[in-house]
Amino acid sequence: MFDAHLHIIDPRFPLDGGQGYRPDPFTVEDYRARTAGLGVTGGAVVAASFQGYGQAHLLAALRELGPSFVGVAQLPADTSDSDLRDLHAAGVRALRFNLFRGTADDIDAQVQLGLRAADLLGWPAEFYLDSRRLPELAPVIAPLPRISVDHLGLSAEGLPALLDLVGSGARVKATGFGRGDVDPARALRAIAEVNPGALMFGTDLPSTRAPRPFAPSDVDLLTGALGPEQAERVLSRNALDFYGVPVPRP
Repeated sequence: MFDAHLHIIDPRFPLDGGQGYRPDPFTVEDYRARTAGLGVTGGAVVAASFQGYGQAHLLAALRELGPSFVGVAQLPADTSDSDLRDLHAAGVRALRFNLFRGTADDIDAQVQLGLRAADLLGWPAEFYLDSRRLPELAPVIAPLPRISVDHLGLSAEGLPALLDLVGSGARVKATGFGRGDVDPARALRAIAEVNPGALMFGTDLPSTRAPRPFAPSDVDLLTGALGPEQAERVLSRNALDFYGVPVPRP
């Protein structure tokens, strides 16, 4: 399994952001313990709102986890091309724009950053948002060549708008099944019907602020909703393709 969405919260690095929210530590060692038995071969370490724009925590996590893991950085819009190249060399492969927790305030400026990162390094852009906002946001983010939306879009009401976005090529992270009011199985089937290559599964560990945290049974939920053949793609191949990670050797 390629875990397409996880967070590392290392107490060696101060938290900056998150409107005062301070989660418990969740180290690389904690992550490995929680995912033992899931067959994780790699993953995407995602910067969270409460970690602000600093990258030290993300780069440290990538060094400890190894080359099969990539980083998803949260950056200010004026980040230089030189800094983007340095982050790429350290294993970062995507940008995250947090429109749900309010860390990406100027969406037009963030889109320009996303376009620079895509042109320079081929990075996709990931959006944490409530899919009910997509009718207003879709035209703004449309210039970005590759995007994904976190946590099944969070909203059952917004699912039709999310499906429209999938129809235009967007990916969706099959993560955070305990977040929002989405029926995970229904959403998974609907997205896969539009594009079977769109879904990417992740644990969302340590599931900060989620009413229901990740459980290994979420993998069974996915397999039951999609069937074993499609589930295999969602658990690994789709995300490997999205992040440009080589397929692991048997």
